[in-house]
Amino acid sequence: MGRAVVRVALEAGHRIVGAVDREGSTALGRDAGDLAGATHAGAEVSSDLPAALLGADCVIDFSTADTVAHAVAAAARAKVAFVSGTTGLGPEAERALDEAAKRVPVLWSPNMSVGVHVLAEIVKAAVRALPGYDVEIVEAHHRLKVDAPSGTAKRLFDAVQEVREARAISGREGKPGARMDDEVAVLAMRGGDVIGDHTVHVLGQGERLELTHRATSRELFARGAVRAAEAIAKRPPGRYTMADVVG
Repeated sequence: MGRAVVRVALEAGHRIVGAVDREGSTALGRDAGDLAGATHAGAEVSSDLPAALLGADCVIDFSTADTVAHAVAAAARAKVAFVSGTTGLGPEAERALDEAAKRVPVLWSPNMSVGVHVLAEIVKAAVRALPGYDVEIVEAHHRLKVDAPSGTAKRLFDAVQEVREARAISGREGKPGARMDDEVAVLAMRGGDVIGDHTVHVLGQGERLELTHRATSRELFARGAVRAAEAIAKRPPGRYTMADVVG
């Protein structure tokens, strides 16, 4: 994702002042733009996050769940806005985001796609308009994704819950009995190279709606992240969402 972010940011006319990768990465010491297959950026990839933040207006993070707390704390100390699309966050990372938001603008989203944000709004409208219909959520990702269900599936469940009482379950087996009115199964498939598919099924008597978003390129998320950075970089400290980006 880092390379895609660099390409999109450079194409949008932004300046890359730093890029960070883990210790031991073969990318260390190389120009971020050259590495991304874009124009020369004049910024070498390093493992020194505080140094990379010098002169930055915003940092875009696609790392791992266990490094987000460190990254957002460094951004807060440097007074740099923070955008993250890293999923699978635990309580420590969530607390770190909240703490950093007291000092800098912070936007975390499980999916940087503008289309997914629109899907969540459509889901709310459908569930609101169809009381008594059952809802199920199915997501699919590549075989290497380590967390399940996806952050986007959780966001879509939250959209349902914003409209009516709902209780998430992870599946059914044996003889669980008839479906309860408030249950929403959130099901995850893993395989191949699927970038990200999400379908919300809204099922009634004699009809059903299937509301689907399919990601066909990872650059989709990079474009959304750069757009998010543009939107919050100069805003006051606080927590922001993609709703603040899309409007």
